[in-house]
Amino acid sequence: MFLSYRIRHGKYRRHRSFTLGSSSSHSWCKSRRLQLNANKTEAIWVGSRSNLVKTANSDCSVQVASSKIQPFAVVRDLGLHLGNKLSMKHHVAKVAAICHYHLRHLRQIVSHEVATRLVLETVISRLDYCNAALAGLPQATIAPQQRVQNSVARLIFKLSSREHVTSCLLQLHWLPVRWCVQFKLCCILHSVSYGTCPAYLTNIVESAGAGRTCSGLRSTSLTDYTLPHLRTKFMERPFSYAGPSARNGLSADLCAMADPAEFRKQLETDFFKPLWRELEPVDINSQGRESWKLASFPPRG
Repeated sequence: MFLSYRIRHGKYRRHRSFTLGSSSSHSWCKSRRLQLNANKTEAIWVGSRSNLVKTANSDCSVQVASSKIQPFAVVRDLGLHLGNKLSMKHHVAKVAAICHYHLRHLRQIVSHEVATRLVLETVISRLDYCNAALAGLPQATIAPQQRVQNSVARLIFKLSSREHVTSCLLQLHWLPVRWCVQFKLCCILHSVSYGTCPAYLTNIVESAGAGRTCSGLRSTSLTDYTLPHLRTKFMERPFSYAGPSARNGLSADLCAMADPAEFRKQLETDFFKPLWRELEPVDINSQGRESWKLASFPPRG
């Protein structure tokens, strides 16, 4: 249950809204022979640093049925660890810690083939889960997950901690973590464009030509989506902005692909192009694997 309010609202008003909302949820569950478990119910107040300071001295507890729930600084919802400032640092750190835990145990497995399969199932799947929630975050925030991906590549190719892994990521066809986030957003917007997504996602975004009445305008034939007007940098992170922003940067030919499998394949190829331009193959070693070095570019001017 999510409710919003402004700081200028009185204490009674915001507590009343939460009480009414929790009472409605309790009545809904009771009518279906369900019971809310207060021991597993978590509450969190989300806001900016200045707004959270204003509520520090007030009673922010939430009444759920006959129980009084005290708010937490971090809660877990569908596997996501959400902090009261929505910085996602707790989630990134938690996922990275779990992945490193599995990597330490997988390095002890003698069979390299078995270790490779297990690391794909236990580590990479965690990095891909709900990674669209990391949209718009600074590079420093998602750096722990990128280090996890680099460690997985070193484990698969038996590299030391000092060796570069860019060429290994290319051979594995793995995008960097920040590009995986953009890849997920583009795939979600593709399903929105062709009506294969839930209705609530369709209601979040708006096509650029949806509000146009003149069919002769050029924007009515585009596949772009409207970017909402923002007042803060923080508002670039919600899906209503991050999704259209990632989708609008794609080519028209790519957006015209209706088949999801073909779209994902071509999208991954387009995302790999900048990495391929930075590297060039030099030779093939005794194991039949290409070795790579940084491509040399002529100086500008």
